[in-house]
Amino acid sequence: MDAFFASVALLRYPQLKGLPMVIGGGRRKVDEMLARDWAGVPDSAIPVEAFPLLRDYVGRGVITTATYPARQFGVGSAMGMMKAAKLCPQAIVLPVDFDEVRRISRQFKAVITDIAPVMQDRGVDEVYIDFTDVPGGQREGGRVLARLIQKSIFEATGLTCSIGVAPNKLLAKLASEMNKPNGITILHEDDLRTRIWPLPARKVNGIGPKADAKLQALGIHTVGELAACERDWLIARFGKASGAWMHDMAWGRDERPVVTESEPVSMSRETTFDRDLHAVRDKAELGAIFTDLCQRVAADLQRKGYVGRTIGVKLRYDDFRIATRDRSLDHYTADAALIRRTAGLALKRAPLAQPLRLLGVRVGSLVRADSPEAQAPAARSAAPPVPATAPLF
Repeated sequence: MDAFFASVALLRYPQLKGLPMVIGGGRRKVDEMLARDWAGVPDSAIPVEAFPLLRDYVGRGVITTATYPARQFGVGSAMGMMKAAKLCPQAIVLPVDFDEVRRISRQFKAVITDIAPVMQDRGVDEVYIDFTDVPGGQREGGRVLARLIQKSIFEATGLTCSIGVAPNKLLAKLASEMNKPNGITILHEDDLRTRIWPLPARKVNGIGPKADAKLQALGIHTVGELAACERDWLIARFGKASGAWMHDMAWGRDERPVVTESEPVSMSRETTFDRDLHAVRDKAELGAIFTDLCQRVAADLQRKGYVGRTIGVKLRYDDFRIATRDRSLDHYTADAALIRRTAGLALKRAPLAQPLRLLGVRVGSLVRADSPEAQAPAARSAAPPVPATAPLF
């Protein structure tokens, strides 16, 4: 989906179309302000001048997505909003409307499965489709089917999407990024040298900043330069799994099937604070945030029908170091209070002398709530039982 979070916001505020806008910040203060100041006025009639600008943002939030007019200034996903404010101070800033995002996500995926039922869900705004057996799917190399999907999604949601058609998931992912927004790109195996090899290696999903920096230091900048490397040479420098994957990727090899069902291994919630918080000085504020994270994870589990038995916490300190701690239960749960108590015990084993930038809560070892594992009696464990209260902050 094209700039999905921003596009969802534009359905609510169509008067902002064509303007630079970013979605992020992690707070709903904007919605509350507009509702207060423009009570009784339809969302679509609120004047553009009433919306907050990025130049006035103060905090540590990161951008979830940006409209294409904002991207022209170098603003992009995962960028700190304070940094983005220097690049595009005139951009409008809005928070994520998660309820609406989830609703429209379900809607566009239902449209797709009505047309091509072999679909792999890849998050809120992306899917893979295997259209090998879709009647008429091969016409014009898949272009006819891609146009039908685009038209059907737009009619159902008012939103556009970009589609990559290729022999495998790796190339389809790359193709989907080549002609945004509302584009269709078809890649054949013969296109590898002319269309994939000139791309920067960093464009490939799976090559992150650290791997790219190492490649750059080795004089490797493009996918083609990576393809020119011997497999054993890459394995010696990046390890057996990563080195072999890089070699296969550079040659367009990917045997992964489209998987229609997969079980999550964990669910988590985390938040980055607007300012550093300390476990002692800001105990009450941290405690409220911690409780809210646990409640949100529990709600996610219950909504999706899962339970877990490994509860963990994640901390990022003011120097950007990260610490994680886990604690396992002898039974599965999706209970917010139990998750809160168990996470509190895990937190007690983490260093808390330094101020914190981020706090997260994770529930792992997931199974379906109606599975035999979830219904089994609690296993005997050498670990002490979780106390009724486990306060820390």
